[in-house]
Amino acid sequence: QTVHLVDASPYIFRAHFSLPSTMVDRDERPVGAIYGFLSFLIKLIDQEKLSHLAVAFDHSLTTSFRNEIYPHYKGGREPPPSELEAQLADCREVAAALGSACYVETGYEADDLIGTLCRWLESEGRGAIIVSPDKDLAQLVGKHVTLLDFARDRRLGPQQVLDTFSVRPDQMADLLGLAGDAVDNIPGVSGIGHKTAVALLEAFGHLETLYQHLDEVSRLALRGARSVTNKLADGRQAAFLSKRLATIAVDAPLDRDLRRLEWHGPDRARLDPLLDRLGFKGIRERIHGLYKN
Repeated sequence: QTVHLVDASPYIFRAHFSLPSTMVDRDERPVGAIYGFLSFLIKLIDQEKLSHLAVAFDHSLTTSFRNEIYPHYKGGREPPPSELEAQLADCREVAAALGSACYVETGYEADDLIGTLCRWLESEGRGAIIVSPDKDLAQLVGKHVTLLDFARDRRLGPQQVLDTFSVRPDQMADLLGLAGDAVDNIPGVSGIGHKTAVALLEAFGHLETLYQHLDEVSRLALRGARSVTNKLADGRQAAFLSKRLATIAVDAPLDRDLRRLEWHGPDRARLDPLLDRLGFKGIRERIHGLYKN
């Protein structure tokens, strides 16, 4: 029995910026993000014919426990629009009304909640499909865990992660530790790009081994190998900090009850008044096909 684990934020953001701002409820409050997110969930449930479903939400769109480690984490991002933030509570509500288990935890990102659920499910002998376009979640991919970019209909197992990013899933955090990630403002090692980082990981496997054998880097067939050695030596602290920031937590304090993840269809008593309040009339027929007899 495979559990679908949805990373909510990318789909909420995509809906907000792709649907017109004129979509409002009867009180003139914007509802485009809610409508688009609900539409995505309906399509996912219908196409995947899933049996277990959980949706993970970020407690904060700007901060997490990582900011205690590195205050500048995600510091380059524009703050989310206030009209988007105002819709987040209802995004959680529509997911729950559709019958999904919903998770949000203070101080943790949705990635960490998904990581925690993945590791627990693996220990129970269960499979998982992570639904997200976020490359960071590729580090969780394994024998029983795949990453589904739903919009592109692209599924990544271990081999596909290697083909796409040139490193194995267990090396993704090492890659970001070396090359950094501008999106999340993870610094990496100054002067080390993706191509060089991949070559280093091909030779040494992981960041820890690389630094244990730093004197061997100059012997690699790398352009400017001596310069690379110096950059690595100077950037040692940044490398390990960056890997720590990039590593998904798998120990969030979550309820571990498989029965909670079972999907039994939408909760009509909860969903109907919610759709009335939001003014979502036309979408009812699409939801009707999801009800289980």
